[in-house]
Amino acid sequence: MIEVRFHGRGGQGVVIASEVLAKAAFRMGFEVSAFPFFGVERRGAPVTAFARIDSKPIRIKSSIYEPDYVVVLDSSLLRGVDVLEGLKPDGKVLINYPEGKKLPNLPPKFKYFVIDATSIAASHGIGSPATPIVNTAIMGGFAKICETVALEPILESIRESAPIKEEENVAAAKEAYEKTREVAM
Repeated sequence: MIEVRFHGRGGQGVVIASEVLAKAAFRMGFEVSAFPFFGVERRGAPVTAFARIDSKPIRIKSSIYEPDYVVVLDSSLLRGVDVLEGLKPDGKVLINYPEGKKLPNLPPKFKYFVIDATSIAASHGIGSPATPIVNTAIMGGFAKICETVALEPILESIRESAPIKEEENVAAAKEAYEKTREVAM
């Protein structure tokens, strides 16, 4: 079973990102589960979402405590939330992080990948200039680091899930796929 935990803020599309992943994996023939966790919500408040992918039926209904992947849609959460909590020793972390800036010190036992999903989303007109919606760009990056879920099913799921600007969202995911890179700690 592959378990993915998403961290972001209300309004960034965290819940939709987990659903896009689940739909893409389902298209590939996997069993899936995706669900959010939030308290009293408001735009900008921390949000967590989860996705499970397996070749057999998924019976677990709890939150994900030991993920294989962590996806961080807002890098400011690196300072206030333990996004790495429970991450498996060989886990992978994808972080939306500004191009050219050095990541803060993070434990070297994980593999870290970065993508400037904010700039990519803004350049494609997704969301507003002040608050770009980064979920589709981050999912393109996720396709790059995940050996199980391919880019094309993610793009198909984005087309299905995007309420507006389908092709802009797809283009953002493709660009993010190409620009996602590993960072050594």
